[in-house]
Amino acid sequence: MPDVELDFSRVEYAARLVKVRAAMERAGIGVLFTCDPSNMAWLTGYDGWSFYVHQGVLIGPEGDPVFWGRNMDAVGASKTCYMDLSDINGYSDDYVMSGDRHAMQDLAGLIRKLGWDKHPLGVEMENYYFSAKAHAVMVAELGGPFVDATSLVNWCRAVKSETELLYMRRAAQISELMQKRILEVFEPGRRKNEVVAEIYHTAIWGGVEDGVPFGGDYSAICPLLPTGDEAAAAHLTWNDKPIPNNSGTFFEISGCHRRYHAPLCRTIWLGKPPDDVARAEAVVLEGIAAGIEAARPGNTAGHVARAFYAVLGANGIDREGRCGYPIGLSYPPDWGERTFSIRPSDETVFEPNMTFHFMPALWMAEWGLEITETLRIRESGAAEPLSDYPRKLFVKP
Repeated sequence: MPDVELDFSRVEYAARLVKVRAAMERAGIGVLFTCDPSNMAWLTGYDGWSFYVHQGVLIGPEGDPVFWGRNMDAVGASKTCYMDLSDINGYSDDYVMSGDRHAMQDLAGLIRKLGWDKHPLGVEMENYYFSAKAHAVMVAELGGPFVDATSLVNWCRAVKSETELLYMRRAAQISELMQKRILEVFEPGRRKNEVVAEIYHTAIWGGVEDGVPFGGDYSAICPLLPTGDEAAAAHLTWNDKPIPNNSGTFFEISGCHRRYHAPLCRTIWLGKPPDDVARAEAVVLEGIAAGIEAARPGNTAGHVARAFYAVLGANGIDREGRCGYPIGLSYPPDWGERTFSIRPSDETVFEPNMTFHFMPALWMAEWGLEITETLRIRESGAAEPLSDYPRKLFVKP
């Protein structure tokens, strides 16, 4: 085995492999190809900014995972993965951005070389990193049968280990430090890009645990901070314009440590908030408390959503859509784990150490309000917020 410093023990990686193979068997999959970089990292330890080209991990009927990617990224795999070098495979740059050949032709050749081409092959059909062309080439090369393995590994990641929770707690501490710094520097007349520079500095600098510093990583989503009526939109980033007075801005951010996230969103109002915003704050805080109380082992994601929406409905506030999603290990463009959703119809049953971002934001016609928490399902009782930061609308006169 290579002498690589790993983020998790080899015992934990082995347990993950057992869990995934059990899920493969239930799904009728003989060989799994996952190209989601979060799943790749969770299964092997691979960590690199290479997801803009074709890459992935194969899980066969036996043995360790097999890394497959561009030659230069196979070198990165040898520095971050726990497997033997014989399980790390690279393809040449002739396949990169080429109209004459496709990297999936090389992958098909590797599957044949391993003797796995007759097994039902699981692929992540609904995934950012698996293109229509990639699938078409795989079908042409291997013929099938193919099984849709979308979210198969993601679901295996749903219950967090103690080490994963440690990393998420560190990420939560970074999120708190980011929000504190935002409150310090956010003021009328300052350019938004200057505020974001402070956010990034704090995020990457990291935190301290038992007197020992730890660093931050880049998050899977950049800071989102729309102001005024722009805050009616959920996903706007920043510009270089001065911040206006008498306006509200929400800050959707997350600390990140060892690729694990713990989002924490808050809203700052410069000046005196309008009455409807102040009223909405009170309703949202009541709804958050009701949702956290409902987030218990044995309850469902739907219980949390229904508890929150009941408070909104009782106060005459109409909101649609989901109000949360699972969170943990992730790469751009999304820090969610893409399995269950906190919505009234979702009957996913909570288990201890599941984690999710409770995201009951309001986006109204002329303003937006985000007050959110990353939660862990406890062994009993209501969920645990991973951050310890005031839950309120912040007002700077």
